[in-house]
Amino acid sequence: MGIEFVDLFNQWASSYDDTVNGSDPEYKEVFAGYEQMLQELADIAISPVLEFGVGTANLTKKMTDQNKVVIGIEPSDEMRKIALVKCPEAAIYRGDFINFPSLQTPVRSVVSSFAFHHLNDQEKRLALKQYYDKLEADGEVIFIDTLFKDEAYKQQLIQEAEDQGHLNLAQDLREEYYPFLEDLEQMFLQLGYVVSFKQLNKFAWLIHAKKGE
Repeated sequence: MGIEFVDLFNQWASSYDDTVNGSDPEYKEVFAGYEQMLQELADIAISPVLEFGVGTANLTKKMTDQNKVVIGIEPSDEMRKIALVKCPEAAIYRGDFINFPSLQTPVRSVVSSFAFHHLNDQEKRLALKQYYDKLEADGEVIFIDTLFKDEAYKQQLIQEAEDQGHLNLAQDLREEYYPFLEDLEQMFLQLGYVVSFKQLNKFAWLIHAKKGE
């Protein structure tokens, strides 16, 4: 799973919280409304929760503050160290979206924030199939992530980033595995989910998928 990004995650660990809270002008719009977005996801999630890409445990903390049982998976050693200090009541293991420890606890929600796009399309499909098989009958997948409405919207965002001198962001939008909404919707539907999408800011969307009947 996007293991090529782990070195980047390790490097980013110490500054991640500052970035998502708006300290980096280049990524400020990407994370606009960050705390409110995470709170919305936390409020929807049903315990027990399996969280992928825990990062520095910002979402994890919001869920455990609601007394939800959270099992976290994080590939970055440096981010996991921060997460364990910030949220010691959660069980946080080394792993990724596809390769993670076997679970004894039944799972009702699989959640993630700003991480699923690190998988290519084949990996996304494999991960979502695993979750469908592991989730309880009323289980659901709830992600917040960047995606594109369509090719025109992708090019618009890239052009706006370049016009603002945000060249790293423009490169990310070109090269990372951000999906198109229609392609991601079809992937969920083909795997048996019922899925809805809600745009949260210019870049981020709430993706809420439930196991089909």
